[in-house]
Amino acid sequence: MPPTEYDIVIIGSGPAGATTARVAAKLGLRVLMVDKRQELGAPIQCSGAVSRHALEACGVIPVAEFIHESIYGFGIYNVAGEKTTIDYRQLKPSEYGHQNGQKPLGYVVDRRRFDRHLMTLAERAGAEVWLKTEGLSYQTDGSEYCQIQLRRFNQPIQVKAKVLVGADGLQSQVGKWAGLRTHIKITELASCLQFIVDGVKTDGLLEIITGHHWAPGGYAWVFPKGHGYAEIGLGVICTMTKKNAQWHLDQFMQQSFFKERFQNARILEIQGGGVPLAAPLRTQYAEQVILVGDAARHVNPVTGGGIHTALSGGVIAGEFLAKLIKSGAPATAENLKGYQDSWLDQLGHKMWQLYEEKTQIFRTDDIDERDRLLFQTMSQYFSPYSEYKKI
Repeated sequence: MPPTEYDIVIIGSGPAGATTARVAAKLGLRVLMVDKRQELGAPIQCSGAVSRHALEACGVIPVAEFIHESIYGFGIYNVAGEKTTIDYRQLKPSEYGHQNGQKPLGYVVDRRRFDRHLMTLAERAGAEVWLKTEGLSYQTDGSEYCQIQLRRFNQPIQVKAKVLVGADGLQSQVGKWAGLRTHIKITELASCLQFIVDGVKTDGLLEIITGHHWAPGGYAWVFPKGHGYAEIGLGVICTMTKKNAQWHLDQFMQQSFFKERFQNARILEIQGGGVPLAAPLRTQYAEQVILVGDAARHVNPVTGGGIHTALSGGVIAGEFLAKLIKSGAPATAENLKGYQDSWLDQLGHKMWQLYEEKTQIFRTDDIDERDRLLFQTMSQYFSPYSEYKKI
C-alpha cells in the first residue's frame, strides 16, 4: 500500500503544480501530486510561448524534447497594420541568433511534452505522482494533518497532508473547498481560439495584433509552431462583442492586412478555451491550503500568458512550504499568508500594477484611443527595457 501521510499533496500537475512538487521534493518534503487527467497537457488552451530566461530561472533546462520553435523577438501591430519590431537578433546580435554561442529569446513549446517533462523532473526529485486521480474534498480538524479524499482509478482513497496545494486551474475546486473567492467576472475571461495551420510563413517572432476591430477586449496572434506550421489565434471578451471567437478569427484571417499571407493556410488542428485577463486572487491561502498558478490567477492580465508565472509561482510555493514545514510551524492560515506575501514581493505587486494599467485602457470609451493605448502598452511591455519582464 502507498503511504497515506505526506507533507504536501498537490492537486493538478500542470506547470505550477509540477514545479511546486519538484522544488518541495528536492528540498526534502514528502510530496504527492495527483491529476484527474490521464494525458498531461490536454486539452491545450494556450499558445505555449515562454521565455528562455523564465525556464532557466526556474530550474528547467530547455531541451529539444518539448520545443516546437525558437523565438527571437516580437512584432506588435496596431489595428491598421503599423508595426513595432523588437528583434533581439538585431538588438543584441552577439547574444541572440542561430549561430554557435548564440541563444533564443524564448520558445514555443509542445504543451503535452512540456508538461510531461515537468512531471518527470518532479518524480526524479522524489515526488510521487498519481494520474487518473480526482480530488473530492478535504477537511481540517485542528490537527497537524488535513484529510484529503481522492478517487483513484474509480476507487476511493484517503490521504493526509500538512498542506494541500491547489494547482487545479481556473475553476479551482480546492479553492472552493477552502471557501476562497475564486469567482471570475465574465468581463475578465477571454474566449480564445487558435488554428494550427500549414502554409503560413513565420520568421522567429511572436506577432501580436491589437485593435478592437480584430479582437474586442483582447488581441490576435501569429506564432511559429515549428516544422513549417504556425498558430493563428485570438482572444475576445464576450461582453465587448456580439460575435463569438470563431467569427472574429475568420474575419481576421479573411479581411485583415495579413489576408494575403493567410491565403494558402490549411487548418490542421483547432484549440480553444477560456483564459483569465483578471487580477490575482486577493487571498490565495486558507487553513492548510494554498493556491498556485491559474488557480490563484497567476496569469499576466494583459497578455494572458501563464506558463512563466506558473513556473515562478511554483518555485516560490515549493521553497516557502519546505521552509515552513521543516521549521515545525503549523500550516495555519496566518502562517501560510507568508507564501502570498513572498509571491507579492517577487511577482504579485507588478502583476497588480499591470492589471491596473489594463483596466484603465478598457475603461476608455473612445475605441480609437483605447486601441492606441493597448498598442502602446503592448509595445512597451515587450521592450527590452520593460519593468514587467518577470511577468
